[in-house]
Amino acid sequence: MKLDGKLAIVTGAAAGIGKAIALALASEGADVAIADIQDAKAQAVAKEIEAKGRRALAIHCDVSDSAQVDSMVQQVVQAWGGLDILVNNAAIIAPGLFWELSDDDWHKIIRTNLNSVFFCSRAAARVMISQGRGGQIVSMSSIHATLSEPSAGPYTAAKGGIEAFSRTMATELAPYKIRVNCVAPGATYSELTTPMYTESVKQSLFERVPMKEIAQTEWIAAGVVFLVSDDARYITGQVLTIDGGYVMDGSLPGAKYWTE
Repeated sequence: MKLDGKLAIVTGAAAGIGKAIALALASEGADVAIADIQDAKAQAVAKEIEAKGRRALAIHCDVSDSAQVDSMVQQVVQAWGGLDILVNNAAIIAPGLFWELSDDDWHKIIRTNLNSVFFCSRAAARVMISQGRGGQIVSMSSIHATLSEPSAGPYTAAKGGIEAFSRTMATELAPYKIRVNCVAPGATYSELTTPMYTESVKQSLFERVPMKEIAQTEWIAAGVVFLVSDDARYITGQVLTIDGGYVMDGSLPGAKYWTE
């Protein structure tokens, strides 16, 4: 297995893409801590991981609170003796035109989506540096770090910030053999997003996305497994976009470019 014996933390792993990542890491041999505020769901994911023969911890943690993050990382280190992998996945979104948002709306999303990456990565990096055996940090971005998503200003700002900050972390941590990368999913089925994929939305997506599919969470998780494995040993400071070609395709759906 690619990750046999590795010790991992996945934030926001009680559901959706985070859950898929936690299970995928465990399937490749990692022990996984689920850091989430959804206690019952986190415990359920932990049981699924243990059923795979790996160790699991479900830790209540609000990743927007640096003290809770530091405590969570220390719990993992105390329980298992170290840390090799951090996946920053936790995120929230609240729709609204930017000029209609309150200060609290803005700060809540930035704290949860961007500040959390700083808090978790700082705590993890300190452990990984002291261990002297390297490590991997992967943060979940989005295609909307590149593409506009109307009524999601704080979310897109946070995702863009994650990518920029990850490049700085990759540079600063490279001497310690700690690699830092991002994964940017496109349209993906999850507990949160599936209700929004109505027939009309799917039709529009399939006209826009060259591969004409909406991703399953497992497809995104596979990219994370790759980045934290030795298969990606020479990759750092990069963004792996998993979107069926959404961002790269500049064609006009249904248009004919040449006359006969």
